[in-house]
Amino acid sequence: MAKTLNAIVTQRIEINPRLINLRVVPEVGELPDFIAGQFVLLGLPWSAPRYSGTGQDSMIPRKPEKLILRSYSVASSSVAREYLEFHVGLVESGLLSPRLFALKTGDRLYLGPQFMGLFTLSEAPTDANVILIATGTGVAPYMSMMRTEAVRGLSRRFAVIHGAHNSFGLGYHEELKTLDAVSPNFDYLPIISNPFEETTPWPGPVGFVQKLWIERAVGKIWGFEPTPENTHVFLCGNPRMIDEMSRILDGEGYTEHTEKHPGNFHVEKFFV
Repeated sequence: MAKTLNAIVTQRIEINPRLINLRVVPEVGELPDFIAGQFVLLGLPWSAPRYSGTGQDSMIPRKPEKLILRSYSVASSSVAREYLEFHVGLVESGLLSPRLFALKTGDRLYLGPQFMGLFTLSEAPTDANVILIATGTGVAPYMSMMRTEAVRGLSRRFAVIHGAHNSFGLGYHEELKTLDAVSPNFDYLPIISNPFEETTPWPGPVGFVQKLWIERAVGKIWGFEPTPENTHVFLCGNPRMIDEMSRILDGEGYTEHTEKHPGNFHVEKFFV
C-alpha cells in the first residue's frame, strides 16, 4: 500500500535557527497510542522544498513523489491527547530535516502507523532510580517520559543530564529547569561544550556529559551514589557519547539491557 501524506503540522516552534519543535496531528482519526520513549517514522517526498540556505540534494530520484523516511522520537506526553511533538535539529546536508524545517502550520507530512522501540521506562523496575543522559535532540524521548510521569506524580528519583554545544542548543531548558524547581524527585543537569559561543557568561558546567557522570554530579545532589543495584541509566544522542558512556558504565558494573538479557543501562539504537 502506497504511503501518503496523512498528518498536518498544527504548530512550528522555532527554538533557534537550527532547532524546532513540530506539533503534528493525524489528518483523519484520533491520535495513536504510544509509550513514552518510542519513535515513529516521519516522511516527506523528494519534491518537497528544502529549507532556505541548505543547498540542493546531491541526487534526484526517478520518482520525485517517493518519500524520504526517518525515525523521530516523540517528545510529547503519552497521556495528553492534543498532538504529537517532534524535536528536530537541522542537518544542512541531510535529506529530511531541511524539508521538515521548511514546513509551515497547515502543511502535510507522512506519519508512520506504528510506534516502535523498547527505550521506555517500562523496561526498568518501578523501584529503580532513573538517570536519563542525552546530547542534542536526544533529549526528545526523555521529554515524553517526564511529561508523562509528571502527570502521574514522580514516585522515584529522576535526573536528566543534557549536553549541547551551547546553551541555545539545550532544547526544553526552561521546562526542565521548572520541573527541577517544583519536583523534589527530579534534577536537571545541563552542560555545554563551547562556552565561547555564549552571548552572556554560561553559569553552569562546561564539557561533555561524561564529565558530569565521572564527577559524580548526580550523587552529590541526591545524597547517595547511583549504583547498578539502585539505578537504571538511559543513553540517547551522539553515537560517540553513547560508546564512551557505555564503556564507563560497563566498567562500573552496569550491563546493557536487551530483550534477551535484561540489564541496567539502556541505549536508543536508532540514533547510532
